[in-house]
Amino acid sequence: MAGRILIVDDVATNRIVMKVKLAAACYSVEQADNGHDALRVARETKPDLILLDIMMPDMSGVDVCRALKANPETSGIPVVLITALSDQDAKMEGLEAGANDFLTKPVEEVTLLARVRSLLRARDAVREIQGGNDTVAAFGFAEDAAGFSAKAAPGKVALVAPGPRGAILWKTAIEDRLGGTVAIIPREAALTEASTDSGASTDVFVISVDLAQRNEGLRLLSDLRSRAGTRHAATLMILPEGDTERAAIALDLGANDVLHDPFDAKELAIRISAQLDRKRQSDRMRASVRAGLEAAVCDPLTGLHNRRYAIPQLELMMSRPGPGPAVMMLDLDHFKHVNDTFGHRAGDAILKQVAARLRTQLRNGDLLARIGGEEFLICLSPINHADAVECAERLCRSIGESPFDIEGGTPPVQVTASVGLTYPVDLGGFATPEMLIHEADMALYSAKSHGRNQVSMISDTAA
Repeated sequence: MAGRILIVDDVATNRIVMKVKLAAACYSVEQADNGHDALRVARETKPDLILLDIMMPDMSGVDVCRALKANPETSGIPVVLITALSDQDAKMEGLEAGANDFLTKPVEEVTLLARVRSLLRARDAVREIQGGNDTVAAFGFAEDAAGFSAKAAPGKVALVAPGPRGAILWKTAIEDRLGGTVAIIPREAALTEASTDSGASTDVFVISVDLAQRNEGLRLLSDLRSRAGTRHAATLMILPEGDTERAAIALDLGANDVLHDPFDAKELAIRISAQLDRKRQSDRMRASVRAGLEAAVCDPLTGLHNRRYAIPQLELMMSRPGPGPAVMMLDLDHFKHVNDTFGHRAGDAILKQVAARLRTQLRNGDLLARIGGEEFLICLSPINHADAVECAERLCRSIGESPFDIEGGTPPVQVTASVGLTYPVDLGGFATPEMLIHEADMALYSAKSHGRNQVSMISDTAA
C-alpha cells in the first residue's frame, strides 16, 4: 500500500465515500467515528495521515488536532481538517492548532488525492532524513518532533508575484503579522539563487501560478525543486479562486502548500509560519544526520578521519590509473612512557598537536587518519618515489624537532616518531588497502627495530 490513512468522521456515509476514493488509489484506510477513538487509533497504529472531520459529537476536530500535536507519539502525523462549514474563524483556529490543511465538503477527489500525495511525500522525506527512528536514536542525535507554533522565529520570505502592485499587496498583508524579512523578488532572482549550491538563503517562496506568462509560476516551482540551492526551501503557490486543477499540479510538482486568491492575510501568514517551522525542523534533522555521519568517520580527539573512513578512501586512490599511492604508517615512539609519566591528559594534548603538525605537511588531496592509539595512516597520491621519501622524512622531523607544550605547569615534552613507507610501482590486480597497510606496518616495524625516530621503506613491490 502507498500509505495508511485514518478517516475520522461521525457520519458513516462520509467515511465510506472517502474510503472508496482512497482505496481506489491503493491507500490503506482505517476509520474512527469520534474524537476519542481517533486519538486511540492514532496512538496504536501510527497512521501516515489523518483526515479529520471538524464537527463531531464528543470533541471537535480542532481539539483532536491539538491533542495529537501535544503528544510526542502522534505530533508528526499530518492532519487535514474537513468540514461542511465555510467559517473563516474555524479555519484559522484549525490551522493554528497545527493542521496541515483545511478542506471544505464536498471535497473534490482531485484536490483530496493531490493533498494526500503531497503530505505523504513530505512525511516520507522526513523519515528518510531521520534514517529510521531506531538508527537515529542509536547514534544519539534523535530529538522530539518540534511542536507547531503559529509564531515561528523570523525567517526570510521571498514573494514572486506577477507585477509590482500584486507583490506590494501581498507584502503589506503579511509583513506585520509575520516578522522577519519579506522581500519582493523577480523570477530571475529566484532562479539565480536556485543555481547556487551553497544552500538557499530564502526559507519560503510565495509564488503566483501565473507570472509574465500563464503557468510560469509552475515552471519556476519545478526549477526551484530541481536545483541544489533551493531544493529544501518551502514553497507556497497562490492560485485563482476555484483553480483546483492547477492546485493539484502545483502540489505534485513539489509545492508545500497552496492558497487561493483572494485570501485572508492572517491565513497566509499562518501558512507561511507553519512552513517556516517545518523547514527549520527538517534543517535541524539534516544537520543532525550530517553531524552523526561525521562522528562515525572522524576521531573525536584529533578531528582526523578514522579507519572506517580511511580504508574506502585508500581503495579509491588505488583504483586510479598510474602508480599506486605511497602509504605510510607513523607511530609515536615510547608513547606509553609519555602517558605513564605525564598522564593521559598530557598524552591527549600531544596527539592533538601531532595531528596539527602532520596536517601542515600534507597536500589537500592527501589522506591523513588516526587508526590507533598513537598510530597514523598517511596516503599520498599521485606522487613520485623521491617526493614520497622526502615527505616521510619531513613528517618524521615535524614531530621530533621541537617539543610539545603541555598546559598545567608540565614542562615541554619531547616526542619522536617512526615512519614505515611503502611505494608500490605496480599494484597488480589483487592488491587491497589491507595489503598496503600491512607492508607499511612491516616497514614501520623495521624503523622501530633500527632505533626509532627514522623512516624505513618497502618499495618497488607488487602488492
